[in-house]
Amino acid sequence: MTVAEGEPGTAVTRAQGGSEADLGALRDALNEVRRVIVGQDHMVERLLVALLARGHCLLEGVPGVAKTLAASTLATVVGGTFARIQFTPDLVPSDIVGTRVYHPSTERFDIELGPVFVNFLLADEINRAPAKVQSALLEVMAERQVTLAGVTHRLPRPFVVLATQNPIESEGVYPLPEVQRDRFLFKVRVAHPSAHEELEILHRMSVTPPVAEKVLDPARLLALQQTAEEVSVHQLVADYVVRLVMSTRNPAEYGLRELEETIEIGVSPRATLGLVAAGRALALLRGRDYLLPDDVRDVAVDVMSHRLMLTFDALADGIEPEDVVRQILVSVPPPLVVWNQGQR
Repeated sequence: MTVAEGEPGTAVTRAQGGSEADLGALRDALNEVRRVIVGQDHMVERLLVALLARGHCLLEGVPGVAKTLAASTLATVVGGTFARIQFTPDLVPSDIVGTRVYHPSTERFDIELGPVFVNFLLADEINRAPAKVQSALLEVMAERQVTLAGVTHRLPRPFVVLATQNPIESEGVYPLPEVQRDRFLFKVRVAHPSAHEELEILHRMSVTPPVAEKVLDPARLLALQQTAEEVSVHQLVADYVVRLVMSTRNPAEYGLRELEETIEIGVSPRATLGLVAAGRALALLRGRDYLLPDDVRDVAVDVMSHRLMLTFDALADGIEPEDVVRQILVSVPPPLVVWNQGQR
């Protein structure tokens, strides 16, 4: 299918377009993070895309692959307030969101807000906290607010949760519940660096390590988030997003009958919204004010895989959700959308 932009009724939204200054600021932010982080370009790019898309990001990888360093470095580069919470089994919800504290001198209870009231919250080793603590983040991540003693407290804007977890440990860890995983825009798997990158790490970090400088500020980030939301989405691209999502719920209707025995529950509507939001942010990062199917395909694995629930047999056979999403991307054809860039 080929449709030119500008035909009546074919665009979901129409973008105003980002300026060269916006693109330059985003590239400066990426380069500043990469000055500290060796390699891991995919992780660094996804972190910035999550910020632009107003989404939260879960980084999964073995120890020592710069997950925590990348998250804290990005917070430094973007600016704003930052807090790191080291999740442990003895945490309680009040350690995160806050609680009521009685002051004998005044004979009254006051609200003490928790460390979540920042622009950037780093939840380090989030799977080490029990379910009660993890559930305390649900309202924080979805509504960006905290309710204490019947009073709702809004979180500062922008607000994003950058979480890390170690997939190889089985003692003292609590797998994230599906409802919480669904609130993360991305789940990014972080691999070991290559031999060349390992050598560069040795050269760069064995002396005085580089320190990131502030490039953006919260007000500029909010403006960039608004610009990302104005990226134009063609109706055919929106239809492609829906077909990708529906193929996880009714695989047979999309020529994927073999996945009926693999997928227990398909992805939620948050995946639909996440594909468009992340695709828009990636398009802006690539210097465009319109969304292409390739942008959607590039973010699909990180947006959809952690939202898939596989059957017991599929898990026993060692099937990975990422491979299921890649199979869907191969089987569900994208539209061919021709954009007339001269028409506004």
